[in-house]
Amino acid sequence: MTSTIPTMHSAFLTRAIAAVAADPRFAALLAGGSYIHGGLDAHSDLDLVLICDEHRHGEVMATRRAFAEGLGELVGAFTGEHVGEPRLLICLYGPELLHVDLKFVTPADLDRRIELPAVLFARDPAAIAHRLARAAIAWPDLPPQWFEDRCWIWLHYGVTKLARGELFEAIGMLAFLREQVLGPLLHRRAARPQRGVRRIEQAGLDSDGRLAATVARPEVASVRAALIAAMDLYLDLRNDDPPERPAPTMPTALLDLLDQAGREE
Repeated sequence: MTSTIPTMHSAFLTRAIAAVAADPRFAALLAGGSYIHGGLDAHSDLDLVLICDEHRHGEVMATRRAFAEGLGELVGAFTGEHVGEPRLLICLYGPELLHVDLKFVTPADLDRRIELPAVLFARDPAAIAHRLARAAIAWPDLPPQWFEDRCWIWLHYGVTKLARGELFEAIGMLAFLREQVLGPLLHRRAARPQRGVRRIEQAGLDSDGRLAATVARPEVASVRAALIAAMDLYLDLRNDDPPERPAPTMPTALLDLLDQAGREE
């Protein structure tokens, strides 16, 4: 667990623990993310997991915004379907702004975790500790073929948008590619969990500036150079653990298309 907790975060956790302890629908409150990995600072989110009685989970889900409103001044909140997690309520509190993720789960959901959380409160500490001790803990790293099957299609999208003159669309694709492919593979190279582009700078994973070279300005030449840099970096990272079925004709076909787009300008 992090050795120091910012005052704002500490005050929120105190309120959250008290609210969970006072609500019989909840069995425990857990914390993950920076709270357990270190690096929790004034800019950090709080990642909290609320363990509900399985028979009352539906009730909790139906009233979770009201519960969240009881924890502080809620600026806004929305659910996490966009990340495939409908149990998640993503909250922003104020007036001193704090992002808090509240995930409402049942005890059975503790059996498979991506990390071992800290227990902030438990009605039955021994039962929670036992469940966590036997849980399967594994970060959801993706296999080489997952990246190969997607990377070239996403790059093709960027090339076609460049050819059409939709520079901001191509720039958006490059940001998406860094998050979904290049960042995770840089983490893989460093034997770290594949966490997108999180803390790439602090970990020194782009010391040669090759990821930075994929960041484009809204200019044709800059976007073209960034697309080529993204292809080159992916090919280099792919060599660390090659996919079983490399995409045929790539990158030649994509580079040809990029050259053709340049001649048509």
